[in-house]
Amino acid sequence: MFFRKTKHSEEDIIKDCLKRKPSGQKALYELYFNYSMSIAMRYASSKDEAIEIVNDSFLKVFDSLDRYDPSQPLKGWLRRIVIYTAIDSFRKNQKYQHSSLENHMHLEVTVEDSVLSSLNEEAIMQCVQQLPPSYRTVFVLYVVEGYKHHEIASLLKISVGTSKSNLAAARAQLQKMVIKDTQNIKRHG
Repeated sequence: MFFRKTKHSEEDIIKDCLKRKPSGQKALYELYFNYSMSIAMRYASSKDEAIEIVNDSFLKVFDSLDRYDPSQPLKGWLRRIVIYTAIDSFRKNQKYQHSSLENHMHLEVTVEDSVLSSLNEEAIMQCVQQLPPSYRTVFVLYVVEGYKHHEIASLLKISVGTSKSNLAAARAQLQKMVIKDTQNIKRHG
């Protein structure tokens, strides 16, 4: 989706949103849609799921904009809302997922990070989206967002050990995907 840039300042847009003006809400959505999608895609397994996360995030933004501190960057505040909305989505859907976080607590895997560093960000994110939701969420929170295991455990309501084992399992699966893709390229390239 491509949205045109708005002619109004961010400050004016926020004022309109606080007045619940649909034009202001639309302008804010258009201004930050791509940014929000880039965050949501890290957590989602599909574009449709990411759009749902973004839409839910903007509903939260519009409902809580009166608590936003204008002395802070709006982008950072929005980023946190998108991340927490993605985590809420993960927790809501966790009971329907085949790969439970607790099922993999004792898995220990050693992974070479150099394999992952050989790919560009887009290729890595395509692989990340193929991970089971539990692995993907922990991987993104730890590697991309920079959270520590105790913070992840608190956010996802899991143990620190589960967070660590899911990260190790995610890295192992990513390594396998990368090796497989590399071998396919060599065979067909």
